Amino acid sequence: MDERAQDEGIAIVGAGLAGGKAAQTLRDEGFTGPLALVGAEAERPYERPPLSKGYLQGSEERESVFVHPADWYESNHVDLHLGATATSIDPVGGRVALDDGRQLSFGRLLLATGSRPRLLDLPGADLEGVRYLRTLADSDALKQALAGAGSVAIIGGGWIGSEVASAARALDLPVTVLEMAELPLLRVLGRTVAGIFADLHRRHGVQLRNGVRLARLYGDGGRLSGVELSDGTRVEADLAVVGVGIVPNTELASAAGLEVDNGIVTDEHLRTSHPAVWAAGDVASAYHPILKQHLRMEHWNNALMQGPAAARSILGSAQPYDEMPFFFTDQYDWGMEYVGHASGDDEVILRGDAVDGPFVALWVSQGRVRAGMHVNDWDATEQLRALVGREVSVDRLADESIPLAEL
Repeated sequence: MDERAQDEGIAIVGAGLAGGKAAQTLRDEGFTGPLALVGAEAERPYERPPLSKGYLQGSEERESVFVHPADWYESNHVDLHLGATATSIDPVGGRVALDDGRQLSFGRLLLATGSRPRLLDLPGADLEGVRYLRTLADSDALKQALAGAGSVAIIGGGWIGSEVASAARALDLPVTVLEMAELPLLRVLGRTVAGIFADLHRRHGVQLRNGVRLARLYGDGGRLSGVELSDGTRVEADLAVVGVGIVPNTELASAAGLEVDNGIVTDEHLRTSHPAVWAAGDVASAYHPILKQHLRMEHWNNALMQGPAAARSILGSAQPYDEMPFFFTDQYDWGMEYVGHASGDDEVILRGDAVDGPFVALWVSQGRVRAGMHVNDWDATEQLRALVGREVSVDRLADESIPLAEL
């Protein structure tokens, strides 16, 4: 450990999963100095995946979403500032200004400020019945709204939209997904696998409207009645859930003069352009030493792993952050895990039953496996981790008589 770190206070701005796990790692790794954790929400650090999955559907208890028990922070001497917004940071002077006038000092700073939903810029977007899903409070409100809804429009067919569609269909609600692209999840999964997920939703009764543009949301008496498309078609709904992307919270970093480019730019050690400041989680555009490019990943595993990696880097570790991107989703009776980083133009090889499952998809480019995904094949996860990055012939990958472990 860098001995200077013990004499300097460390501040973490952003009390999500990345910030909470970073605080835990700092204590686990022997840091005993002053440690402050600042969060704009009133809730202590929690995990977001249940908000659109188990917690939203009522299969997970509220307490299960939190990163630590309520007394962990006091027991570990973490100065927790909840409901406090950082208004500015001064890396040179070592100060964080909060919206209540307080000033926190630091020797080293971790920015884990996360992201926020991209807002819908359309007439009627402020009607009652239009919901976003990002926070625990959002999930609570959406759970209540679903219980009283007559029909649901999902605006945006990404992960949030797809998972909320699954939750709404579990309640037997009529659901229409409105997606601007040719298919939901097209940008992430490519045409072949995105088509498989589209068929999954259709089999469960979801109405998919792909390649559409919205004109406005309309209502009566301030409440939503439906969504009007650019061609004049109307989709009736008394609840609309908007999932059209997120925006990284880079404002503090920009104002402090840190390099920002689709996130706070860091090196492979998660250090920003200022030597006393690190970044992790949704907000970090981190250089990946294996993939040799900057990546900003908006998934649970990235926050889970990057927070601790940044903490170790703050304490002097020379180990680069080289974790392969990983994400998962639960939709209907499908559980999916994906590892790697593919392009929608990569060749896709399917193994197994892509209708009833289980199955595996492999993305290949120039003879190298760039990414792998399984659906309901839980023995495949570690095999896919080992396979990504390897050079394997397409013929061998497509030969289902050859087990993944042998590949």
